[in-house]
Amino acid sequence: MDNVVWTGTWVARRLGVELVGDEKLADLLGLALRRNPRRAHLLVSNVLGKHVPQSPSVVYGHGYALGRRVRELLGTEDARAAVVLGYAETATGLGHCVADGVGLAPYLHSTRRPVPGVTPAGGFEESHSHATSHLLLPQDPALLAGDGPLVLVDDEFSTGNTVLNTIRDLHSRHPRERYVIVALVDMRSAADLGRLEDFAREIGARVDLVVAASGTVKLPEGVLEKGQALVAEYESADRDAVTSARTPHAGSAPAPAAGAPAGDEAVRPAPVTPASVTPAPVTPAEDGPYPAAGTAEAAHGPAGGRGGVPRRRTHPAATRVELGWPRGVPDGGRHGFTPGHRVRLDGTLPAMAARIAEALPDGARRVLVLGFEELMYAPLRLAAELEQVVAAEVRYSTTTRSPVLAVDDPGYAIRTRLVFPAHDHPDDGPGERYAYNVAGAGFDAVVAVVDSAADTAELHAPGGLLDRLAGHTPSVLLAVVPSHVPARRSTERPSMLPEPLRGPAFSSYAPDEVGWLLRDLSDVTLEARTEEREEAIQSGGAHYAESLPVEYQPSDQYQELFRAALATSAARIAQAVGAVTELVLAERSRSGLGPDASASRPVLVSLARAGTPVGVLMRRWARHHHGVDLPHYAVSIVRGRGIDPNALRWLAAHHDPADVVFVDGWTGKGAITRELAQAVEEFEAAEGITGFDPEIAVLADPGSCVRTYGTREDFLIPSACLNSTVSGLISRTVLRSDLVGPHDFHGAKFYRELAGSDVSVEFLDAVEAHFPDVAEAARTQAKELLTADRTPTWEGWAAVERISEEYGIHDVNLVKPGVGETTRVLLRRVPWKILARAGAGADLDHVRLLAEQRGVPVEEVAELPYTCVGLIHPKYTRGATGADGRAVTV
Repeated sequence: MDNVVWTGTWVARRLGVELVGDEKLADLLGLALRRNPRRAHLLVSNVLGKHVPQSPSVVYGHGYALGRRVRELLGTEDARAAVVLGYAETATGLGHCVADGVGLAPYLHSTRRPVPGVTPAGGFEESHSHATSHLLLPQDPALLAGDGPLVLVDDEFSTGNTVLNTIRDLHSRHPRERYVIVALVDMRSAADLGRLEDFAREIGARVDLVVAASGTVKLPEGVLEKGQALVAEYESADRDAVTSARTPHAGSAPAPAAGAPAGDEAVRPAPVTPASVTPAPVTPAEDGPYPAAGTAEAAHGPAGGRGGVPRRRTHPAATRVELGWPRGVPDGGRHGFTPGHRVRLDGTLPAMAARIAEALPDGARRVLVLGFEELMYAPLRLAAELEQVVAAEVRYSTTTRSPVLAVDDPGYAIRTRLVFPAHDHPDDGPGERYAYNVAGAGFDAVVAVVDSAADTAELHAPGGLLDRLAGHTPSVLLAVVPSHVPARRSTERPSMLPEPLRGPAFSSYAPDEVGWLLRDLSDVTLEARTEEREEAIQSGGAHYAESLPVEYQPSDQYQELFRAALATSAARIAQAVGAVTELVLAERSRSGLGPDASASRPVLVSLARAGTPVGVLMRRWARHHHGVDLPHYAVSIVRGRGIDPNALRWLAAHHDPADVVFVDGWTGKGAITRELAQAVEEFEAAEGITGFDPEIAVLADPGSCVRTYGTREDFLIPSACLNSTVSGLISRTVLRSDLVGPHDFHGAKFYRELAGSDVSVEFLDAVEAHFPDVAEAARTQAKELLTADRTPTWEGWAAVERISEEYGIHDVNLVKPGVGETTRVLLRRVPWKILARAGAGADLDHVRLLAEQRGVPVEEVAELPYTCVGLIHPKYTRGATGADGRAVTV
């Protein structure tokens, strides 16, 4: 026979334990001993990725294959109505992989980490575990309230007690007709085989079982006591041993021989030595400070951290890798994970894996991606992607709470053990944590992946996990995934805030097209001459949102330009509308693209007023192509003042904040993108209402400031040509303390008197008419975007800073890049000059006309990242003089 030892040999020979059943059981399982008063032996999976480092594609493949079998068993219709539930901590990743295989069902796993403010939707006990209590904490309480099939996933199905406890608890709350139990191995004893059928009859439901292999463990009498004595003997020897005198083995644990019989006497083990690596005393980190776990900073990182990675000091032996984790995608299934979340994650995995690959040391041959307790799925997916892009051998495993005896013997499943203190401030207090088969395994680099709640002082301290890893590998990388914080719903009564304004009483849009979360200031005189406003704004005497410019009345020639531009660009706009809407439905709907997108409807919230026509068009696309009526509201955001907090309170009182998708027309340099992110962060900190995703969906993103867009081209969007007459006859928003009180929405005016010039509906209808023609192209574009690296580069912001300095303006707020922003400069501000990309064609006809009317020079520039850029007159006063328009009288 091959000179390969089954990793259950050592335990089998000493305790008389036998593993019998399918031939592949020995491939899947080894044996170890653990400190546990209920069950001394431990079945150690070789394909789960918990205790034994394994190829991530092997780990993911086993779970995904089980999920495909579940989908075949249920059929597509029932699979779509199912919910997949995994068990903490060992099966959180396995359950998630099964959910991926099912493909259509949301995923939730139980947890041992209580979360303040989240009411448990259920709980149960795992009697044989070292930590028995499990909580179910779905963000959406309705997740477990349906009547579709419930798929329960665990690594092993032994006595069936855990599964029965779960079903009994949930069935008493929300009865179902069907349950499916999934496990890598079915290890029930003969006495337990009939319990499941009896239980199914008792509750009146169908219960199916899907497993990769079956067998049982034969335990001789007195095995618990003998096992406990062995553990005590070897742990005592471990405590007396001098750890530094031990030379770790050069490689990882050998692969088990397929079908090797338990207790095979032909294979003689190597001399046995205790294999624990004892922890060093924990002292305060020398390079702090670190936020406490559970704080907003620990969960999201200080403002400005990319992808939720906190910008804080790191253990000196570790290198922090900023993943760029997609905002709004949970770190796992603790509070629920939808197919739409998976689509978003799939699209960003290549870029995240590339960042890890770039940080690996040159010549690394063996790399371990090490997950963290319940955080198994995110590290697994990162490891599987990394495996595709590097030449090194990639392995995956995770840390654990479970204390297991380590014995350096090829016939034993747990060869080495790293011990370190818990670093996520667990609810049950401090304690030891473990990483198995990592020490001495020959890894050239270890990538530790933790959630931000666990990125604490203890992680970086002497004796902490990073410190322990540094003693066994030349390179330690740290990647932090932002901990998902469930949205807290507002407790404010909806009646405390007014209902949205709607047309025709407010705006020329139909009442179902948009609800305006604004205060009607139509009877207030707010307009001032453009020159007066500019001087007051630049002198600091007034904020731009405290008054309104006189509405530009387009000439016949300009209106002809608008209609010509609409005729030539309507199809291009329609395709961009379709692409961005499909992206939103895929990434923010429970069931992704297709007719089931309504399972969890996005709530469109446009930034008034440039975003509102786009929000209406996105709503029309969703209805036209998916039969989905998306709620749509318009809210005010003011640069330097933030988003209207009362509007956010109203939205939180009527909708789940996690469903809100902010919409705007286009990006310039990205100032509003940054403004919104900061405003939402401040609102959540002040109000305790969480869950809003500040990412903006835009029609065009020429500044590369957002992830969700229809195009990044800088072209003419006809709605930018006009003011209120293409935006429902609504003014830009107003925020002035004498008009807007602390309990009021921001204000705006409805220009009813301009009804004769209104082209708002004409614009919408002209674009919608092209929806059928561009549908296929839009869907194709959306699918390409879903898998592309859409990480914002902020090229626009860099270009604006460069232009500001080159032209001596020294104020980025006076540089307005892109066709849309340039048009606004000409309509509402005091323009100084227009920079136009050399060779720009009809997209700039209206800009040239407006510039001519206002006597503003248009300067062609060969190297310009935008089609055009509008420069506001710097340091404007009405006494400005000089041929270059720059001289001023102060």
